Amino acid sequence: MWATEQGITWGTSATTFGPNEPCSRAQAVTFLYRLAQRPAPGISQTPFTDVGQGSFYSDAVLWAAEQGITCGTSATTFSPDNVCSRAQAVTLLYRCAANH
Repeated sequence: MWATEQGITWGTSATTFGPNEPCSRAQAVTFLYRLAQRPAPGISQTPFTDVGQGSFYSDAVLWAAEQGITCGTSATTFSPDNVCSRAQAVTLLYRCAANH
């Protein structure tokens, strides 16, 4: 699978992918970050109180916020564990494509 070969995702375990599982906002932003080759974020502090430093998605969220790909679900929250809706996914993709 292309996304696995590119290091964008590797599934939910060593033997499963989970194509019918919902995708969280953290996962969606992380996929885009990995697609962009994991650029170092230019900011070190997240504007979002619900993004823990050192979480698997923290650099991805920093990068996406800095690039204008996401502005969170409020001025201070990103809601990383919420399911990424179709509208949110399309918005993230559009903004990412516009920046790259």
